[in-house]
Amino acid sequence: MAQTEFYKKNEADRVWWVDDPEHIGQLRFSFDRRKVYNLFADYPHKLTQEERRIFDAENPYWVEFFRDRV
Repeated sequence: MAQTEFYKKNEADRVWWVDDPEHIGQLRFSFDRRKVYNLFADYPHKLTQEERRIFDAENPYWVEFFRDRV
């Protein structure tokens, strides 16, 4: 069985991206490597204010992409 892997795009980032072969085609991320969010289903509404602040600071592309969800 394949294992879930967590990685950061930049060493200083606080957002962990998830590579999980059981969820192909989904963009998933985490802040603590326990609770995992699905980018398209959960952003921004299921994030806490602090999580959203962190995510937005590290991922300006996705902020712009989802600007109509705010």
